[in-house]
This record gives sequence, C-alpha cells and structure tokens, in this order.
Amino acid sequence: MQEISRYDSSMENGRTMQRPGGRSARVRAAVHQAALDLLEKHHWEELSVPMVAEASGVHQATVYRRWGTMSALLNDVVNEWTSTTASLPDTGSLRDDLLAYASAVAASLEEGNVPLILRAVVLEIHPGERRQASPAFVERQHQLQTMLDRAAERGESVPTLDELLELVVAPLYFYALFTEPMPAKQAGRLVDRLLDVVADRRT
Repeated sequence: MQEISRYDSSMENGRTMQRPGGRSARVRAAVHQAALDLLEKHHWEELSVPMVAEASGVHQATVYRRWGTMSALLNDVVNEWTSTTASLPDTGSLRDDLLAYASAVAASLEEGNVPLILRAVVLEIHPGERRQASPAFVERQHQLQTMLDRAAERGESVPTLDELLELVVAPLYFYALFTEPMPAKQAGRLVDRLLDVVADRRT
C-alpha cells in the first residue's frame, strides 16, 4: 500500500476532503494501516471501530469522529489506494502508455492486502442500494481520457474510455477478486486485445 502522505483526496462520510497534513495525516496513516493489518487476520464482518482504534493507537472518539463507521473507513482506504497507484505515463505512444499503466495496475493488485480490500468492498454491496462512483475513480477516468485524447491529437487511433475500462481495467480487477491476480507481465495481452478492437474498427 502506498504511503498515506501521498494521499491526494479522501472520503469522509461521503464528502470529498482536502489532503491533510501533520497530525491529521499521521492519524489517517495509522488507522489505515491498522485496518489493513486486521483484514489480514480477520473477516471484514468481524472488524469494528474499537478494534481498529486499539490496533492503531488512535482514540476511538477520533476514529468515530473522522469516519463514523467501518464502511466509511473502508471507502477511505480504497480511495487512497485508487488515487495513488499506477500513475499514468506519457511516453509518446498510446500502446506504450497502456502497457505501462496496465502493468502497474496488475503489479499493485498482486500486493497481498489489496485483494482483501477489494473483496471487503464487494461484501459492502447491498441489494437495491444506490451506488455512486468514488471521487478517486472519477478522477482516474479523467486521467485515462486525457491519455486517450493525447494519443488522438498525435493522430493515433484510440479506443473509447469504456472500451479501455471493459477490456483492460475490468479483467485485472476480476482476476484479483475471484481468482489469482494476473501477473504484470501478462497484462500486455489485454492491451493488445484492446488495440486489435481499434484496428478492426478501421478496416
């Protein structure tokens, strides 16, 4: 997991917050790490705010005031990971950009506790509950669209953002959630399949 001092934005009770510093950042880092450590030893349903507070050395009142619930804390952890992993390259070639990005995502998903976080998120989904994309995911969509727009300006044929998400990003998360994470060295085949779709559209 990336250091929380690199955190760009977070969620607290559904609200986007500015990047904290000083003691606030240290508290967030300690609580996040405690939650991650506990996830390696317990099922998500067994975790509680008091458990996280004890493991982190942060007072329960502080944890409740900042996050309120374990669900809000989990969203904060996921947003931190999403916003700090797999920076987007600018190599001058769409294929090289996509390869670097897909490989970085795959490598991050091979980290031991990342699939645990993602599975905990899935367990938090309730039937009929309206769900909204996290600010970190929305920001990542904007970044990926910028990558595609740069390539189009260079005269390259580009996929749509939905095609990129469905053919490259989604399979990486599917493997991490439901089987073994895809090795980073194999992520290139997803990129090649995406670019084949683009090439077929031109013929």
